[in-house]
Amino acid sequence: MQIQVLGPLSAEVNGGSIVPTAGKPRQILSLLALYPGRVMPIPTLMEELWGTEPPASALTTLQTYILQLRRRLGTAMGPGSPNGAKDILATRHGGYLLQIGKTCVDVHQYEDLVRQGQAAFEAGDNEVSAAQFRAALDLWTGAPLVDVKLGPVLDIEVMRLQESRLVTVERRIDADLRLGRHAELIAELTELTARHPHHEGLHSQVMLAMYRSGRQATALEVYRRLRMRLIDELGVEPSPQLQRMHQAMLAVDPLLDVLAGPRRTSTFDLFAA
Repeated sequence: MQIQVLGPLSAEVNGGSIVPTAGKPRQILSLLALYPGRVMPIPTLMEELWGTEPPASALTTLQTYILQLRRRLGTAMGPGSPNGAKDILATRHGGYLLQIGKTCVDVHQYEDLVRQGQAAFEAGDNEVSAAQFRAALDLWTGAPLVDVKLGPVLDIEVMRLQESRLVTVERRIDADLRLGRHAELIAELTELTARHPHHEGLHSQVMLAMYRSGRQATALEVYRRLRMRLIDELGVEPSPQLQRMHQAMLAVDPLLDVLAGPRRTSTFDLFAA
């Protein structure tokens, strides 16, 4: 079985899709896929499907949805399969679980690659770090579970994944900046800062990329616009790290040209206290 949640929901067995067309069974499959090998409690499944006010028939209806998923699974597995659908989509005390390996689900492949990228980043191996982060991000085909109606439980999971992706993008750009790829990053960072207008980490990266590309005035203008936006919309000044980076650019501080910086740290924390 191969399941993808980093984009439209996809679940295939022997080349055949087992993704149901009905909305609530899709939610169940999505939630089980996020935690393979772990029992998903019935109350959690009910909360996802019906919120805090499940109908009186909720348990019976949930069991019906599980049966529908097992039928699709059994059809895709075929009569010659050594394990039945009940062995894969198993019942346990108080819940259900998908008995498949974590590597069968793209989100766990993604998280493994991110861990490898972070370990290489902290070890100062920028080539490996950038490559691992890039491989992790290549697994994404769109917004997570973009074609699944999200209940309260899946909604939190999707927010977690979206935040994780943004952090991974930021760390990958940190590694690329260490490798001297500043000019190549400007277009990507310009788009990212437009999408995330209050994200100081991304703004620090585009400022540094522009500065190292001989565009000091443009880098300073990025800071000015961000500062005015933060003051006008949130009533706050930029963080001390970003203020110190701005002052370093005004002073043409040689530290800005040190690709890896004095510490194995993020671009945003290059001027941390």
